[in-house]
Amino acid sequence: MFLLKSIPKIDKFVSNKNFDDLGQELILNISKNVIQELRENILNKKTLSFNEKDLIDEVINQYEELIKPSLQQVINATGVIVHTNLGRSLISKETFENVTEILSSYNNLEYDLNKGQRSQRYYHVSKIICKLLSCEDVLIVNNNASAVFLILNTFSKKKEVIVSRSELVEIGGSFRIPDVMKESGAKLVEVGTTNKTHLQDYKKAINKKTSMLMKVHKSNYSIEGFTSEVKFKELSTLAKDNDILDYYDMGSGHLIDLPYGLKNDEPSVLEYMKKNPSLLSFSGDKLLGSVQAGIIVGKKKYINKLKQNQLLRMLRVDKITLAILEENLRSILFGKIDDIPTLKMLFLKEETLISNAKVLQNKIKDICTCEIINTKTPIGGGTTPNRLIPSIALNIQIKNYKASKIEILLRKKNIIGRINSDKFLLDFRTININDIKFIAQSIKDIINE
Repeated sequence: MFLLKSIPKIDKFVSNKNFDDLGQELILNISKNVIQELRENILNKKTLSFNEKDLIDEVINQYEELIKPSLQQVINATGVIVHTNLGRSLISKETFENVTEILSSYNNLEYDLNKGQRSQRYYHVSKIICKLLSCEDVLIVNNNASAVFLILNTFSKKKEVIVSRSELVEIGGSFRIPDVMKESGAKLVEVGTTNKTHLQDYKKAINKKTSMLMKVHKSNYSIEGFTSEVKFKELSTLAKDNDILDYYDMGSGHLIDLPYGLKNDEPSVLEYMKKNPSLLSFSGDKLLGSVQAGIIVGKKKYINKLKQNQLLRMLRVDKITLAILEENLRSILFGKIDDIPTLKMLFLKEETLISNAKVLQNKIKDICTCEIINTKTPIGGGTTPNRLIPSIALNIQIKNYKASKIEILLRKKNIIGRINSDKFLLDFRTININDIKFIAQSIKDIINE
């Protein structure tokens, strides 16, 4: 009974000087919960004594945990460049600096400075993309899933869309093509088998209700062995011959030829545009190396129809996305690949990776075992499934610690590595040279703790 009576009154407790510089509403809320929990623990005889200082410390600890940003900077040492869990493509500081004045002031987002009247926000990037791809028009929405949905809803509501069974993909977050079609109002018509689809399969399925022949990139898998699929060029020709749309959901589109012999596996958007498609769509934050966006390119008459769909209001992008995307596209247009971190990392030569690995090795070789090894890594982000690119990693061994323990300890310091064959690796394909000092100090701290 005495212990209950000694519980401090809320109004007096929150007036403690330790809370003076903190947000009072949040402190009051946390204090009520802490004191209520204390009261219940006393009644349940879980707490037999307490002091006010411990209560104050507990409130401050909870306060600091709540106000700490949930979204934090991490060091990606996995080697996976387009790492969906770690934010996909990076935006360079230079890009942010170049668009800062635009974003921190009024701008001509939907205003034509020449005509003195309202215009469309998509114009700012469309002129660059049309120049790069020689396409008629462009539309930008908030991601490629939105692009797929908008296209299907606009052209295929209550109509049929023909897709190969081998392309009924599910990507991250249970995003399934059949489900997206159903929600868009389109009717899916499956053709071919899991491993083989022929042009004749599409021909047989076309009827008066058919609105579109759709091809879907197999973003996160490939089919090996006894297989065949119809090339988009053939599909596009068949669609035009039957006066219906041809549409390719490319997933991760890119505007340059990929290194390491990936050009044939993953042709660029430019290659597909040579086939004069009705519509293509791809992501902005994967191999393009920019912000999250769904980029739709193709015939002007179809883009105009998409712009008239009322759903576009819910899917449109803001000035931040457009400004950064335009800046990145300008870099690609002028061949400044190093301005785009994703592309810069992709094209790093092995000798550069070895040189960077040696910098870290020299900083920690006296306190732990670290060996430079050749390795391979996926690009990530649903690109080039089952294809790996060469990389260089540092195998970190700390006495008495298993690889899994090292991974946990470094993860607590926001350094994300990977484990291969019971070895903990820091892969330099994705490690910035400026992060090496922090990694070295973190490893030293772990050993000295």
